[in-house]
Amino acid sequence: MPLLERINSPADLKSLSRDELRALAAEIRERLIELCSRTGGHIGAGLGVVELTIAIHTVFDAPRDQILWDVGHQGYPHKLLTGRNAAMESLRQEGGISGFLKRSESEYDAFGAGHAATAISAGLGMAVARDLNGESFKVVSILGDGALTSGLSYEGLNNAGGADRDFIVVLNDNEMSIAPNVGAMSRYLTSVQRNPLYNRVRSVIGNAIDHAPGPLHSVGTVVRKWEESMKSLLTPGVLFEELGFRYFGPIDGHNIDTLVDTFAAVREMNGPRLVHVITQKGKGFPAGEHVEKWHALPPGHDPATGKQRAASTANPGYTAIFGRGLTELAAADRRVVAITAAMPSGTGTMAFASAHPDRFFDVGIAEGHAVTFAAGLATQGIRPVCAIYSTFLQRAYDSIVHDVAIQHLPVVFAMDRAGLVGEDGPTHMGLYDIAYMLAIPGATVTAPKNAEEMLGLLRAGIEHGVGPFSLRYPRDAAPDQPPAATEIAPVPYGTWEVVRHSAERNGEGFAILAVGTMVLPSLAAAESLALEGLDVTVVNCRYLKPHDELTLAAILAEHRHLLVVEEGTVVNGFGAYMAGVVGKLDPSVRVATHGVPDRFIEQAPRARQLASVGLDIAGIANRVRALRETEALAG
Repeated sequence: MPLLERINSPADLKSLSRDELRALAAEIRERLIELCSRTGGHIGAGLGVVELTIAIHTVFDAPRDQILWDVGHQGYPHKLLTGRNAAMESLRQEGGISGFLKRSESEYDAFGAGHAATAISAGLGMAVARDLNGESFKVVSILGDGALTSGLSYEGLNNAGGADRDFIVVLNDNEMSIAPNVGAMSRYLTSVQRNPLYNRVRSVIGNAIDHAPGPLHSVGTVVRKWEESMKSLLTPGVLFEELGFRYFGPIDGHNIDTLVDTFAAVREMNGPRLVHVITQKGKGFPAGEHVEKWHALPPGHDPATGKQRAASTANPGYTAIFGRGLTELAAADRRVVAITAAMPSGTGTMAFASAHPDRFFDVGIAEGHAVTFAAGLATQGIRPVCAIYSTFLQRAYDSIVHDVAIQHLPVVFAMDRAGLVGEDGPTHMGLYDIAYMLAIPGATVTAPKNAEEMLGLLRAGIEHGVGPFSLRYPRDAAPDQPPAATEIAPVPYGTWEVVRHSAERNGEGFAILAVGTMVLPSLAAAESLALEGLDVTVVNCRYLKPHDELTLAAILAEHRHLLVVEEGTVVNGFGAYMAGVVGKLDPSVRVATHGVPDRFIEQAPRARQLASVGLDIAGIANRVRALRETEALAG
């Protein structure tokens, strides 16, 4: 790849001819396809923005000009052109290059992006700061059209359009976020794409006025008014211009000449400008273009077909089992509906969509709307199940409190990717849902030890008629293969399960209160400790709130030392919650916590992450040994 190897920074692009830029685009696609076949990663979005990335870095002067990518899925070509080509061999690996944009990784990453819809708000903030500081650089925010299903984008557009700042928004329109886009904005953009007449007419009018002899300038105002009237006739509302942006497009996002010429012209203007670029997600991928399944691929796939070279022998993942189970329960109960926020495949709800299309709702990248929409459904006797990643549900916290909890409405929150998530890194870690859900009055908070219990808790949540009911499960293969959800009994409300009884009955023993994914490792740790003569009780605390008061009382009667083990933040987590509860019941009992420390966890394989924070079998056993040694020294 002779051209790509010559690019050490965006400045190197400026000396290339247009033909060389086109050849570079082909090299970048080849590099991405080969690279992601080994490392895995979000390949589809990157392949779609190759020419767009080249054009932006050819015209603008990063890092002085601030280039924001929203979301980070689009950022792989940007990384290749900003001095990270060789380092991309470590993409998404421990200690390697992030799969998203990261300010600490490069001066060219102007703003971190792991979710969607932040680019306009953050970019406007940079433009205002530039003006306050008396500087003169450009700010360019590139967002995927999927971000226009998010309310935050509209808040940013509204504010930016009225601010009259030097600010450029690039709308990368490929009709996709992860799944095909939904809603009125998607239909609007499609109608703009398919009505080029307005743009041709406007271009002709503008050129005629701009180059008219002096005396004819007096008719310019009349012509411009006629042009405005043509907008309503030829386009559906020209939303962006009404919001205060000067609109350019739609233009071909794979035509280097058009892109470079357009950005060069737009760069010299002032005020809010929006460039509408049409691209094809997954362009150039031999296995198929513009298909949801190529959004992201695991490592070890064939670059020519996208198929895994070695078939997985692991049990199905929690996500797939959840989707199957929810579909089965909905077949038996017409009240059940599924809601997701632009993640039907990621949450396993595509099976539900196929089986019950009239009861499946993908609301786009709009988590707050998803929750309040569910609340509205619940007022009419429907049983909504919101399947949303733990980390993304954080965006809807206010809606959970105000619209669901305060009104005591029965909404089930199925929180996928809870806990440590591996290679996606800090932006996707679901480490805070236990803490934020425990804080809500009237909320039910649960975590299953395996897939069968997950489905039993899901049944319990659907049957529970009051307030939010949350269910967390990991991005991982399940340790079991459960039967149909309709054959699994609901887990009795508010109950724990003692999975191992200590033989010590002298009131001085140790007990592990284990949460969800930590039950089986804690049980294995207890078995290993028993070989050393240290007998430990293990409790499956599947209901974190309300907790099982009877079982807790029995545990306190026989144990002086409790260790709470959870795959979540130790700050305000279940351990902190239980310390408060136990402190009121019996202050003589010592409660220790064992979870994820108060820091962001960087990308690595999930098993490595668990081991690094002591949440594997060895780490749990070592924690119990350390507590016993501390107790012995104190004694």
